[in-house]
Amino acid sequence: MTEKTTGNSNVEGGIDAGRRSMMKRAAVAGLAVASLSTSAGSAAARPPGDVQPARDPRARFPNDQPTQAQTWPGLQRDMRPIPDCGETSYRGSGRLAGRRALITGGDSGIGRAVAIAYAREGADVAINYLPQEEPDAVEVIGYIRGEGRKAIAIPGDLRGEEFCKHLVARAESELGGLDILVNNAGYGWFLPGILEYPNEKFDQTIKTNLYAPFWLSKAAIALMKPGSAIVFTSSVTAFSPAEAFLGYSATKAAIVAFTSALAKQVAKRGIRVNGVAPGPIWTPMQIYFEAPPNNVEALNASTPLGRMGQPVEMAPLYVTLAEGASSYVTGSTWSADGGRL
Repeated sequence: MTEKTTGNSNVEGGIDAGRRSMMKRAAVAGLAVASLSTSAGSAAARPPGDVQPARDPRARFPNDQPTQAQTWPGLQRDMRPIPDCGETSYRGSGRLAGRRALITGGDSGIGRAVAIAYAREGADVAINYLPQEEPDAVEVIGYIRGEGRKAIAIPGDLRGEEFCKHLVARAESELGGLDILVNNAGYGWFLPGILEYPNEKFDQTIKTNLYAPFWLSKAAIALMKPGSAIVFTSSVTAFSPAEAFLGYSATKAAIVAFTSALAKQVAKRGIRVNGVAPGPIWTPMQIYFEAPPNNVEALNASTPLGRMGQPVEMAPLYVTLAEGASSYVTGSTWSADGGRL
């Protein structure tokens, strides 16, 4: 599950073993680059004795979240336990100094973790979110400004083309430019079968997960200069679809293809395009989509590491894909799924 949802059929009738193996190798390589880049930058910035110790990834975060539910879109501040988005743990080292980023779904979950990480890496940040998510967004704006960075809050629904155009234009104007676009906001719903799938739910999924990134990317690319980057949030369900997440899985698979095709188109402009495919992550999406009561327990058990991921664990990938040091990385989707694929 990813930012705001999430799982076994295959995309376009099946991804063969070779394709899955290739994706896995790309994920491992990507994670290694992210780790090395973070370690190298941090070592120079931190005083002796301030290096983070190696930790058992199975035990780093809990896997005993209690059963709970919220109405859509949900608030992170009301979750128990509250997801870790790096509020106290993420440490930057100037990897995005002087950059200007727009992040959708920036109030909670992965988007919140990315916003905090970008600010601590030196970027000015604009976040988009739904008006109902204002309480979470206020907290994020505070964290960004606490790093001495410019923070712009732009609430609104991404399902309209005109708002998407307005969002990009305002972010670019108030930040003084736009170097990074993170298409992260997503919508998904747990429905057992196609006969029970309301058309309006499918429409909302398509509009949020596909139309909005298309409109936002189109508007942003027209303003971006060489060296800019776009990062998409896909999902493990793009490669291992969950039957109860029919629309969500389909759109996240489409995002993988869109990422690759767009990267080829805009390479001539000096713009890089990549994606991240998270596995199940502890975000408001996990508790708003009316899944069975044991869904949280099942998600924790679904990965070899024995737990869902936390948003802060995704942030280093988004930093690496946006920073200039990754100048030869484009058209890729990096997996971070706790070993599910």
